Amino acid sequence: MTAEVNCASIDIGSNTFRLLIAKPSDGPLPWQRIDYAHRITRLGEGLHHTGRLSEAGMDRALTTFSEFASLLSKHDVSAEHTFAAATAAMRDAENGQAFAERVKAEAGIHIRIISGVDEARMSLNGACSVLNNATQEDMMLFDIGGGSTEFIRARDKNRIDDISRKLGVVRLVEAHLHSDPPSEHDYNALKAAANEHLQSVEGHWPDHRVPKHLVGTAGTVTTLAAAALDLYPYDAETINNYRMSRADFSALRDRLLSMTHEQRQKIRTIEPGRADLIIAGLAIVDAVMQRWHYDELITVDAGLLEGLWLQVANKA
Repeated sequence: MTAEVNCASIDIGSNTFRLLIAKPSDGPLPWQRIDYAHRITRLGEGLHHTGRLSEAGMDRALTTFSEFASLLSKHDVSAEHTFAAATAAMRDAENGQAFAERVKAEAGIHIRIISGVDEARMSLNGACSVLNNATQEDMMLFDIGGGSTEFIRARDKNRIDDISRKLGVVRLVEAHLHSDPPSEHDYNALKAAANEHLQSVEGHWPDHRVPKHLVGTAGTVTTLAAAALDLYPYDAETINNYRMSRADFSALRDRLLSMTHEQRQKIRTIEPGRADLIIAGLAIVDAVMQRWHYDELITVDAGLLEGLWLQVANKA
C-alpha cells in the first residue's frame, strides 16, 4: 500500500464511539494522524435490563455515524480501507445485528461485530505500538469498556492469554450505583461485582501467575490519569506510559467519591457523560490493584482503535 492511502478505524463501544483517520508512516508511530473524533453515545444504555439496544441509544449512535461518514468522505477514505468494529453492546444485544444493517443502509458504514477475543488481541497490538519496551516485557493489559472489560497477559509483546468479561462501567452503574454522592454501600457493591469477575479471570490462568506490570487503556483509565494530572487540554502523549502510584490513585478515588455527580461533572478533565461512569471505573481499578497487589498503574491512550487501524492498514 502506498503512503498516500488514508485508512480509518472506528471503535464502536457501549459508551463511546471513536474514529481515527491516518496514513501509514515510517516515523516513531506506524501512523500519521489525519483526523480524530470521539462521541459519548451510551449505545449500551439499558441493555443490562432489556437485552436490547434502546431507541434513544440507537438514535444517538446514528447521529454519530452520520458525522463519522462525513469525515470519511472528507478525507477520501474508502470502505475497503475502513474497519468499523462493534464490541460488547452490539455483541450482546438481540437487535445488534439488525442495528448494524440499519447503520449500513442509513450511514453507509459497514460494521463488523467482533468477538471479545479479537477485541483483546487488537487492543494489545494498539497498546504495544506506544508502550515502553520495559513495560512490554511482562504485563497485564486491561481495557475497561461500557459493557465489558478485556484482560490480556503478555510477555515481550506476545499475548499469553486473554479473557473478556461482561464487566463494563455502564452495566455496573445501572446495577449498583443508586446514591449521590456514592454511598459506601454502593461503592462496595461495585467492587464486589468487579471481584466476582476478577475471580473468573484468575480461573482462566492455568499458572495463576500475575504479570509484573499493570497497564490500563480506554476512556475510564485515561480519564483517571488526566484527572490525577489535571491535564487540560488532554494530551495523549502525556498519558502514554504515565505511572499512577497506588497512593495517588487512592487520593483521587477518595476525592471523587466525596463529590456529587454535579461536582464531578464540573471537573474540566472529566468530559460530559462520564461523571457517573467514572465511579464504576474507580471500583474496577481499585479491585484490580488490591486483589493482585499492584503498586502502580501504567496508563496508555492507544488500544483497540489503533489496533483496528493497524489491522486495516496491514491488509490494505
